[in-house]
Amino acid sequence: MSETKLFQLEQNESYALIEWNSNQLVQENYEELEAVIRNLFKKEYTNIILNAAQVNEIDGYGVSAIRKGTKICTNENGLLVVVNKKDEIVTRLDAANIDGLTLMNTVQEGIDAIYLNDLENDFGSEENDDEFSGEEFSDYSDDY
Repeated sequence: MSETKLFQLEQNESYALIEWNSNQLVQENYEELEAVIRNLFKKEYTNIILNAAQVNEIDGYGVSAIRKGTKICTNENGLLVVVNKKDEIVTRLDAANIDGLTLMNTVQEGIDAIYLNDLENDFGSEENDDEFSGEEFSDYSDDY
């Protein structure tokens, strides 16, 4: 009996894509997801797409793994995008109220969301760099 891998991993410079090969994300396999997300974070990936399109069963352990992954990514201004369009899964994840969770119907929508998030982060940091209040030089007013 051959054992199939629970996931396949693709990585590029902008994001990592986890292709979840199981139709379940439950107590028996959630640790695999947590481990791959931790390893990607160690490699400085803050944008991760979890293609869970095959998943039709998720329990509290699976939800918890997604919650942890979302927190890891959003703490670094990244995104964890979960791809699944099955009503039962979407409803379960919505009910979990995971702060910062991004749910999409397709991997391409997830890629677009990541690029848009990166643009927003870049634009936001440029706005902060361009702001000048004059306070930086207020201590030098006595010099003149």
